[in-house]
Amino acid sequence: MTEVHAVVDGPAPAQASGEHDRPDGTAGEARVRELLARMTIEEKVAQLVGFWEKEDGEAVAPLQGEFGDALRLADFARHGLGHLTRAYGTRPVDAADRAVELWRFQRDLVTGTRLGIPAIVHEECLTGLSAWRAATFPTPLAWGAAWHPELVTEMAAAIGASMRELGIHQGLAPVLDVIRDPRWGRVDECIAEDPYLVGTIGTSYVRGLQSQGVHATLKHFAGYSASRAGRNFAPVHAGPRELADVLLPPFEMAILDGGVRSVMHSYAEIDGVPVAADPTMLTGVLRDRWGFDGTVVADYYGVAFLHLLHHVAGDHAEAAVQALTAGVDLELPTGDAYLTLPESVRAGRLDEALIDRAVLRVLRQKQELGLLDARFTDEPPRAVDLDSPAHRSIARRLAEESVVLVANRAVLPLPAGRRIAVIGPNADRQGALFGCYSFLNHVLVQHPGVATGIEAPTVLDALRGEFGADRVSSANGCDVDGDDRSGFADAVAAATAAEVAVLVVGDHAGLFGRGTVGEGCDREDLELPGVQRELVEAVLATGTPVVLVLLTGRPYAVDWALARCAAVVQSFFPGEEGAGAVAGVLSGRVNPSGRLPVSLPRSAGAQPYSYLHPALGQGSEVTNLPAIPAAEFGHGLSYTTFAYDGLTVPATAPTDGALRVSVRVTNTGPVAGDEVVQLYGHDLVASVTRPVAQLLGYRRVHLAPGRSVTVELTVPSTRLAFSDRTLTRVVEPGEVELWVGTSGRRHATASTTLVGAVVPVTNDSPRWTTTQLS
Repeated sequence: MTEVHAVVDGPAPAQASGEHDRPDGTAGEARVRELLARMTIEEKVAQLVGFWEKEDGEAVAPLQGEFGDALRLADFARHGLGHLTRAYGTRPVDAADRAVELWRFQRDLVTGTRLGIPAIVHEECLTGLSAWRAATFPTPLAWGAAWHPELVTEMAAAIGASMRELGIHQGLAPVLDVIRDPRWGRVDECIAEDPYLVGTIGTSYVRGLQSQGVHATLKHFAGYSASRAGRNFAPVHAGPRELADVLLPPFEMAILDGGVRSVMHSYAEIDGVPVAADPTMLTGVLRDRWGFDGTVVADYYGVAFLHLLHHVAGDHAEAAVQALTAGVDLELPTGDAYLTLPESVRAGRLDEALIDRAVLRVLRQKQELGLLDARFTDEPPRAVDLDSPAHRSIARRLAEESVVLVANRAVLPLPAGRRIAVIGPNADRQGALFGCYSFLNHVLVQHPGVATGIEAPTVLDALRGEFGADRVSSANGCDVDGDDRSGFADAVAAATAAEVAVLVVGDHAGLFGRGTVGEGCDREDLELPGVQRELVEAVLATGTPVVLVLLTGRPYAVDWALARCAAVVQSFFPGEEGAGAVAGVLSGRVNPSGRLPVSLPRSAGAQPYSYLHPALGQGSEVTNLPAIPAAEFGHGLSYTTFAYDGLTVPATAPTDGALRVSVRVTNTGPVAGDEVVQLYGHDLVASVTRPVAQLLGYRRVHLAPGRSVTVELTVPSTRLAFSDRTLTRVVEPGEVELWVGTSGRRHATASTTLVGAVVPVTNDSPRWTTTQLS
């Protein structure tokens, strides 16, 4: 990071704890209130909107083509501007050249508007900064597969440093939607199906990004992932208990423990009420219950959608009043609805005090970021390395730790010298490594002929490098989607001539129907897209051992493959270093240590499914359709073996205290490896039905052969809290079954009894399980 910043003389970068120099009634608060008092209503509303300078064909948001730019930028910003939308991530531009334009624009706001307040610049940053030639990290589902929050913090800090250098102040990440149905296209943006894993990993991302003075934005508050039938924008009919106990906890953790500074509302409607117009959610839960004091921003066009899609507002003006009243402070990406607010005030349809409330929040945020003092008289960065060796090192480590070995019949690791046929539509395709919100699949796909801008070997490239080009043949076989089988014969011939066939299949991430997974790319079934299953079966028929490599953004129903393939490797869009990670796992250079962050299903008919189901959710003799997954949440194999012993649990623990658990783990195999120690619990009798398994804590540990470590986990009793029959979140006394292993397998078991009174959960209640090693 250079010494040149867009924010000059501003506050020091936020610490990893998420703490910020916030106005709190001192001189800082007096300053923002004095600014507010000087503003005309047009100047106030200008602080509540964004502006997006885009061209025809640059569609990277839902229904973007329905919205035109009614005003030129110079006209739009004459009263000031709240946000500048996606200055780097709308099209492929040289970052240094774009920074020059951005600095000039900010200087114009400082010198050319009456109050001289710069804009907040925001960008997407889900898999790295969304900019041409920027490092592209694994997708969030891979973060979940790595079970390594500290590494996610390191990744986010690297992303934040790049953003700060380029004058970007806010990142639209992380996504804290808990996976409820793998048919939903946005699964690849999510972290896991468990709210605690989502919360710990997501909060770690927030801490990393905000440690660099860049504000994180939680997405999508809340309920978005619980849409009916896994369809994007479909209605959500989650009950209040599911909302409170499953969908809200990750946001609660990131706000109360991570100090996040911004939240984006969900497009969802929950039981008929759009979140963007729901004060119960945006004010009652966020601010009154959790004490959130940052800004709430609209998901792109979400305010206008109250009129256009939800039909709870008769026009944009009504939509703007509803959203502002509910608690949406800023309309993004543009001011399509909020620019009507002055007229609503003059007509008596809106109290100006609600505008003032939102403006104060925006001004406080700008003060935290140092923007109220920024003059932009310095020079922007002249050269920017957005894909440095340090970035790539993090990307490599995260990719390697996220690869999950799902099944292995002693074929992996592949010995040197084998003749390998590498087959499949994702074997030699860069896009197969990246998620929907990667720059390559999100933006660059609309600019054919423009170079990727980063080094990203394909799996075929990496396997040739790993095993020798002379030992590796290849065949495409088929496309990711479609019904063309003309390449099957070449694939079968390549497999027949080889000693092992590596089939690389899966997804292509895209937007709004341009992919098999991604925003607006939902599925009716969970079979591999197109004719990929037929390709695998044709190769299996040759008798050559098949190693199936899944490069996907969602879990697919591959129980048939688990039964027939020699090995199955799952990788969730592993990023620019992902191909090397996969090749390293196949050769044994990398000992696989990823664990499934989402269950691998048996069929779409069993969806929605979560391992967090009560007893009736798994099926029994009362139904002929069991929902047991092909591979359970938390599952993953290694090239070594681990043994557990000495699980120690106290006989009792207080309902208002903590449970101290310890277990010894030993590497009993021949090679060094990482184990993810997972602690689960089951509340045997409660006032409402409880899951048959619930993740209580986890810790990744590295062990050399023959070495042991004792992992001590301190689990706050509130990890076992739930909403009782009055919908009060409480910890109840009673017996709890405990085990280490996975959600479906138990390596060691014990039990304890929570004793004491029923204890309500408060904002001061601990939410994290702490661990230490000895």
